[in-house]
Amino acid sequence: MSGVKERIDDLRRRKAQAEAGGGQKRIAAQHARGKMTARERIEQLLDEDSFVEVDGLVEHRCRDFDMDRNVIPGDGVVCGHGTIGGRTVYCFAQDFTVYGGSLGEMHGLKICKILDMALKTGAPVIGLNDSGGARIQEGVASLGSYAEIFFRNVRASGVIPQISVIMGPCAGGAVYSPAITDFVVMVDQTAHMFITGPEVIKTVTNEEVTFEDLGGAATHATRSGVTHFTAEDDDDALELVRELIDMLPLNNLEKPPTKPTTDPHDRDCEALDDLIPNDSTTPYDIVNAIEATIDDGAFLEVQADFAGNIVVGFGRLGGHTIGIVANQPKVLAGCLDIDASVKAARFVRFCDAFNIPLLTFVDVPGFLPGASQEWGGIIRHGAKLLYAYAEATVPKLTVITRKAYGGAYDVMSSKHIRGDYNIAWPTAQLAVMGAEGAVQIIHRRRIGASGDPEGERKRLIDDYQETFANPYRAASLGYLDDVIQPRETRTRLIKALGALLEKEEIRPARKHGNIPL
Repeated sequence: MSGVKERIDDLRRRKAQAEAGGGQKRIAAQHARGKMTARERIEQLLDEDSFVEVDGLVEHRCRDFDMDRNVIPGDGVVCGHGTIGGRTVYCFAQDFTVYGGSLGEMHGLKICKILDMALKTGAPVIGLNDSGGARIQEGVASLGSYAEIFFRNVRASGVIPQISVIMGPCAGGAVYSPAITDFVVMVDQTAHMFITGPEVIKTVTNEEVTFEDLGGAATHATRSGVTHFTAEDDDDALELVRELIDMLPLNNLEKPPTKPTTDPHDRDCEALDDLIPNDSTTPYDIVNAIEATIDDGAFLEVQADFAGNIVVGFGRLGGHTIGIVANQPKVLAGCLDIDASVKAARFVRFCDAFNIPLLTFVDVPGFLPGASQEWGGIIRHGAKLLYAYAEATVPKLTVITRKAYGGAYDVMSSKHIRGDYNIAWPTAQLAVMGAEGAVQIIHRRRIGASGDPEGERKRLIDDYQETFANPYRAASLGYLDDVIQPRETRTRLIKALGALLEKEEIRPARKHGNIPL
């Protein structure tokens, strides 16, 4: 039997082999693609010297296709835990230098162990994905490990935050784990996600498409909505994850972290008094209202390039993390369509799951009309947003800045679906529809019988606007808690949030609802 020194030397050799991954040549190739190695990514993501590796010596047990001659400790994924801003997180990083980062049985079970540990300890999980997909040599054992990961993703959903960072290829069954997680970050030009690649698509459908057009970051940010953030490079992606984690609670039993601010709680937002144009059809940028209201104007927008007619993201109000949802008048006049409804519903449900109060800015003329929207299921998809708001029990603050028409008024965190604090600016218009459409329906015969149809129409429109295109009828019915000067918005919201932080709302016991998916 060898002595202690020999055994320690053997341990060091094994660990050095694991840390070397696929070797210097493959590491150089990874760098040449503008990508960090798995270990470099973890080092960049976590606080300095905080990473503790788990399962660094795990090896695959495949003996087919000469795999027994090619065994690298770690099996192509680096797993462990560390801290971000001093708070514990669990993470894994697939190592493209080892078997192309392909997921085999033991590779997958390492990730499963991390997910199990994170769930037991109530800490977020961050997955750094860079993989060629399932390890073909291991067959169904590889598929089994994928399914074990998916099951754990679902079990952890709404319990601990899960973030997926796509930093290379992510294809086939591998895409479903990120799709289940709460946020997906993709690195521009180097990350690709798709179920079937360009070659298979060409064989089956005869379509020719590039990797980038099919599943690149730009495609998923603008067209599919699969990704929530697009990063310029690995550094940018990892910094973005740190910023996001800083906003979130570690689990669903915690309140979100607070952060002291030097931005006065009673600061007037003078610019908001002039934000709304005199012409009700003129667009403006709702992000200006958001940034003027929240602490230091620091707004972390989510899915900024998808469904631009609605804006969602995180900020702080009086030091408290809040989720923000806002109609965007400069895109489709702020109408709700299929994509906007799904985008906002998903965000609202995340915030509710993790005790993050919701602030909603409303300027919505209705749901987007059109045959394509109706055939695409706007009824079903719009109902998702209604369901999400009605289901949410976190504090809900609502500010109506201008239009709040029809069913869209109800959907956007109205008092009727249990908004807690609903206020409006004097420019608000709460009605079934706009004045012109309403007059055309109500007074069609009267206008037709008039000797001056255009003059009569204008007079009736002015009369309708005077009566209904304001917030005071709703306020008189108790549907608004107050009408305020726009400059008061920040002060009033901070006070309301402070009063609502300990809010509790009991709902009927049930296994789960049946959201209109």
